[in-house]
Amino acid sequence: MAIARALAVEPEILLMDEPFAALDAQLRTILQDELLALTQTTRTTTLFITHSLEEAIVLGDRVLVMSARPGRIIAERRPPFPRPRTGDIRTTAEFTALKSELWDLLRSEVRTEAVPA
Repeated sequence: MAIARALAVEPEILLMDEPFAALDAQLRTILQDELLALTQTTRTTTLFITHSLEEAIVLGDRVLVMSARPGRIIAERRPPFPRPRTGDIRTTAEFTALKSELWDLLRSEVRTEAVPA
């Protein structure tokens, strides 16, 4: 409902900070696909913050990977999927390869945060 209210005023940019984080996996996937269709139809620029690699790849044209504290950008990747796109990209080899590459970048950051100093 909040997304519909935000889009109703036709914003130039939509800022979303983990809007699907509290949802179960199935509903999250459905809403990712709905948001993808909506933003492609409205052509709304969206800044989407997520901890989900899959979500970043499906929804994004540009994925920025951030480090643990202090937060800084450690990598930028552009998913190789033209628009319009659908959630079906999740089944491609390119999707799997990019997800693996991003996880490799994040693995050490996650370990750094998980192990107290």
